[in-house]
Amino acid sequence: MKKILNNSYLKIFLILTFSLFTEEIIFRIIGDSHVFTFGSLRIFVEVVIISGLLSFLINLCKHSIAKKILMGIVILAGAFYTCFQLGFNSFIGVFASLNASSQLDEVKDYIKDFFASFRPEYFLTVIPFVLYIIGLIIFRKKKLERSKVWKTAVATFAIEAICISLYAASILAPGLQNKLQLISNKELFVTASNPSITIDQYGTFGFLFLDLKAYLFPVEMDNNVVDEVIDRSNEEITDNSRVIDDTFWKQVIEEEDNQALKEIDTYLINQEITEKNDMTGIFKDKNVIFILGESVNDIMYEYPDYYPNFAKILEHSYFYENNYSPRNSCATLNNEFSGMTSLYSIVNTCTASTYKENVYPYSIFNIFNNAGYVTFSAHDYTEAYYPRPTIHKNMGSGEYYNVQKLGISYSNEYRNWANDDEFFESVLKIIDKKVTGDEHFMTWLTTVSSHQPYSQESIQGDRYYSMTNGTGFPSDVRRYMSKLKIVDNALGLLLDGLEERGILNDTVIVFYGDHYPYGISKDNLNKVLSYNTKDDMNAEQVPFFIYNPSIEGVKKQEYTTYVNVLPTLANMFGLEYDPRYYVGEDLFSKDYQSIVVFADGSWKNEIAYYNASKNDIKYYTDKEYTSDEIAEINKKVQAKINYSNKIVKNDYFNDLNNKLTSKKEVYDELSEIMCLNSDISKYVANNNKTE
Repeated sequence: MKKILNNSYLKIFLILTFSLFTEEIIFRIIGDSHVFTFGSLRIFVEVVIISGLLSFLINLCKHSIAKKILMGIVILAGAFYTCFQLGFNSFIGVFASLNASSQLDEVKDYIKDFFASFRPEYFLTVIPFVLYIIGLIIFRKKKLERSKVWKTAVATFAIEAICISLYAASILAPGLQNKLQLISNKELFVTASNPSITIDQYGTFGFLFLDLKAYLFPVEMDNNVVDEVIDRSNEEITDNSRVIDDTFWKQVIEEEDNQALKEIDTYLINQEITEKNDMTGIFKDKNVIFILGESVNDIMYEYPDYYPNFAKILEHSYFYENNYSPRNSCATLNNEFSGMTSLYSIVNTCTASTYKENVYPYSIFNIFNNAGYVTFSAHDYTEAYYPRPTIHKNMGSGEYYNVQKLGISYSNEYRNWANDDEFFESVLKIIDKKVTGDEHFMTWLTTVSSHQPYSQESIQGDRYYSMTNGTGFPSDVRRYMSKLKIVDNALGLLLDGLEERGILNDTVIVFYGDHYPYGISKDNLNKVLSYNTKDDMNAEQVPFFIYNPSIEGVKKQEYTTYVNVLPTLANMFGLEYDPRYYVGEDLFSKDYQSIVVFADGSWKNEIAYYNASKNDIKYYTDKEYTSDEIAEINKKVQAKINYSNKIVKNDYFNDLNNKLTSKKEVYDELSEIMCLNSDISKYVANNNKTE
């Protein structure tokens, strides 16, 4: 027994297994994940596999000190990685992934705020390393002799063979798969497509390797879809029917030889065509200004004395009290992308940037372009983070204005952003220049003044800092509220400018926040908001309103998010569009399903909050879902996420539009020939009669 206990390989193996698994357990406890689950057992087996391989390699060293140093490096690296993931998720809203490596630039630029956001308990992940150092001190005279290589090789092979078999069984065995889980363990292993659920099921170290594998060798999982197109010929046509001719699309599907594209075709064409309703066309031929408010949350709504212009707007708005802008990688751009396309962004990818060459014929710009609108877009910053000139052009924006083209002052120092009031004044001048006669305009504006940081002095943060004197609010919140005041001023300037030009009554303003101000701790936000931001993704709640002076202010209770913006406004403006092209829905449709889907596939509505990472559900009412009902909701949610991802990765709508256009051109040519032939026949017949 003594000989076994003195075995160098065994000591290394036991120390690494204990240390790495303890780090995983600490991570789960701090991250509020369940500890006593099948996932934890899988993670333990995974740690044994990793420790077995590392122990074999470390044991190859001849010197005892080198072995101890290498073990220390492994344990410390594990502690740093788990701590980093906790902090990254808290700061950005998603776990760090190689597919979202561009987000590291944002962490780099806000490094002080990033580390300031770390809660003290995150550093508890170093406990195993501290214990290791204490052990070295106590047993400093103990040497780690080199075990015989052939014996350690045999031991390693045996450990790996047994554990890999158990590991595979834990992934494939139906009994170890939670039937409510949004994505199967097999799919997570192959794709690591959802970092939150992958980490819950495979741990941080497992995710590290699976993420690397997926990055180097990306694989797409096949989804089972209906093989046949639904026959709609027998559907009853009413005054509210939105009749769409699928003749050409069906031809495309029949001739499609690309299985991935055919799968998307079949899924989309079988989706519901929502009917027209009482709100259809109420804004027909009006102008529209879409505003994406940088880091704007419900503080603007809950403090009307500080933000009178926002309060004034809500008096004539449909205001959605349960609107959310779930954070994702590159939260601003991804949530801008989702608003413009009504597609979900890819969870671990800076989607619009990565696929910036994609073309979106059915984007919010293009459906207004097709209606004869003058379109343009603007953002009061540079392209330091995102290639908006390319993205907006491919979205269909008639022209894109960055901060230089707008001709307003700005600073490259991230502490001093451009001022949104100057931004909106410039936009009004663009409207004067671009819109003449009876033309209508549509524009998309993304603000910047309320961007972080909030933890240090800045021009915008100090401009109205005294506004909150005597409130006792934390200093970072007060700087944030100062920046929101600039946004409110900008809204006031916009309203006045439109009224001076005599077009306010003929203009609709649509506003939603891109994400909550994640540079501020949730504890501090809780000191100024009426709800707890730590509960059930409440932090993701942001304002969303649809304004026009003709509207009598209404507070709407439906749960909604940015993907519903496009189809809702397309219906209200009476535009020609196909509802099946979007994962969002018209909020005024009688069939609207009130729900918010978050980045990890969690969802929330009036009845419950489902946590996809933990497979938990929390109820708000006496009504409860059955397991089958939860599974059905999860199935629909995951299908929308999957097909949004496939659409983006395959540049699907560009391909579909080209094929549909080609078929229509051929059809028009044939029709023209047929009409010509008919005219010739009539001419000949008439001549014959004359003769």
